[in-house]
Amino acid sequence: MKTTTVLLLLSLCALALARSKPSGTVVPAQQSPQPTTKPTTTTTKSTTTTAKTTTASTTTLPPTTTQPPKVTNSTVGNYTLDNGKHRCLMAQMELRIRLASKEANGTFLLLPNMTRTAGDCNDNHATLKLISKELNITFSYLKNATAKMAFVDKLAFNLTYDFSKKSNAVQTYSVTNQSIQVFEAKLGKSYSCRKESLYMGQGLYLDINHDRMQAFNFTNSNEFGTTDPCPADQNNYRVAIAVGITLLVLIVVVVIAYLLARKKRTDGYQSL
Repeated sequence: MKTTTVLLLLSLCALALARSKPSGTVVPAQQSPQPTTKPTTTTTKSTTTTAKTTTASTTTLPPTTTQPPKVTNSTVGNYTLDNGKHRCLMAQMELRIRLASKEANGTFLLLPNMTRTAGDCNDNHATLKLISKELNITFSYLKNATAKMAFVDKLAFNLTYDFSKKSNAVQTYSVTNQSIQVFEAKLGKSYSCRKESLYMGQGLYLDINHDRMQAFNFTNSNEFGTTDPCPADQNNYRVAIAVGITLLVLIVVVVIAYLLARKKRTDGYQSL
């Protein structure tokens, strides 16, 4: 009897549970659509393919030119000298040493990109040295505080070069000029000259073009002062004055001659 009662209760519980389940259909998790995964994979493949195509086209481009670029060297150098506290000297120039003798003729050009600067300076003296493989040249500047001028009072160079270009015999030329007064300018101003030549002796000339130099009395900006041009670059009014005087004399002579001629004609007639 107890067994039958237990079985009857279990059957009623099972029937109640069966009626409580929902009637809708449940989709399994593995069968649900995944719209975001596939587009991501497709985009990655497209990006990789594009990168490979760009690289290939870049490497196959032809060269833009068939000739190497031309290399040009400036022959005008800019040289400065400082003493650690302030600027002592600035020089801008094209420098050549020319030999004109019975033995040989030729010109040596100093290339700025193959030249180094050295020297020393104080309040009254400045020494600029330009050193290359063939040439060692020294400009010694002196400051004259009384006359308020600065100038080069000594020039010296040592050149090892073959001017003949035929015998392949390299020679050494050593020249020193002392107690001179060249490249003169007022203190605070710069000396300038478009073209000049200095005879150094032994058939050697120092040719300097596009020259601008200054020693001492620089401004805080360390720039060139106003220029004191060399005599060749200065405006020469002598010719104009001479031409003007000549024209004035001719005008006076013509006027006097005209007056004399008119007077003679007047004297030839008798008054009525």
